[in-house]
Amino acid sequence: MAKGWVAFPRGITARRMLTGSDEHSVAEAVDRLVEENRVSCLWFLRPDDLPATNADRIRVLALIERHGDRDAYRRAATLRRRLSPTSSDASAAF
Repeated sequence: MAKGWVAFPRGITARRMLTGSDEHSVAEAVDRLVEENRVSCLWFLRPDDLPATNADRIRVLALIERHGDRDAYRRAATLRRRLSPTSSDASAAF
């Protein structure tokens, strides 16, 4: 089973919430990917522009998926899946 997934009885799986350290490592991976692809497919972003929030990270990963090469697409898609919310905050509140 892939990292970040939890198995339940009868083959049901669910994604785990990112912990603080997981979220930090994903943020660092996104920053590295942005820097690696800044010239080739993110040339229109400011040189000092790094995503600060998860919403910004998801947005820039979508840009890499759209404009990057195959390797960049695959890395961005993997990171975006790790950042994407699995449920809305309002429904998960209680």
